[in-house]
Amino acid sequence: MRLVTHTCSNTEIVCALGRADWLVGVDDHSDHPPEVVEHIDKVGPDLDIDVERIVELKPDLVITSLTVPGHERCLERLKGAGLPCLITQPHDLADVARDIRTIGEAVDAQARAETLTRQFEQVLSSRPPGRNPVPVLVEWWPKPVIVPGGKSWVNEMLTLAGAINPFADEDTESLEISSEQARQAAPEVIIMSWCGVREEKYRPHIVSRREGWETIPAIANQRIHPISEAWLGRPGPRLLEGIEKLRRIIAPLTSDP
Repeated sequence: MRLVTHTCSNTEIVCALGRADWLVGVDDHSDHPPEVVEHIDKVGPDLDIDVERIVELKPDLVITSLTVPGHERCLERLKGAGLPCLITQPHDLADVARDIRTIGEAVDAQARAETLTRQFEQVLSSRPPGRNPVPVLVEWWPKPVIVPGGKSWVNEMLTLAGAINPFADEDTESLEISSEQARQAAPEVIIMSWCGVREEKYRPHIVSRREGWETIPAIANQRIHPISEAWLGRPGPRLLEGIEKLRRIIAPLTSDP
């Protein structure tokens, strides 16, 4: 079977299912596993894929996504070219597990998919640590500041780590916030998870020096931490590692006395 994956998460799911050798094309941003993707044809950035190139690769299936605004235009072009598509659009961890199972069925890897989905189900059934969840602000982008809203798997990740998203009541996948909104949220921790930026290039001073943010507890107490969007922003198997990374940061604030 010849597969093309569009978005990092779908590429990582296919590889985790043991079907990396079926991949004939991936989007430019797919970077994991590096030893796999570096040898596969690239079909353009995830918001501007080269549909003609995908057609040339003669895929049996294109695994695409609607997780980012703009992906719908890519999907229209893929469908317009007559390409067979499997579409993912997760909002929570159960959706991610369901997508893994669906993709597993499509690529004849049901057993491995079942193993991965059980791991998600086990985590979802676990009790959050500590008794007093703390507000944690996750930044998808620093200027303007973009954060996850209520339609994001990050809310469950934070809950499972002993925290809450101050913007979980917003009926959207993500939103831009003002300095006043950030002050009202009063996060105890700020997680830098800037999409499309390598973690080693994250700069905490960009956060700490924002005008009007100096009274926010996370700033005042120097609790600004980087976690690559590879572990928080990609709805695939590595979200489970992301939960553990969040727990290590949040645990000191939620531990019982």
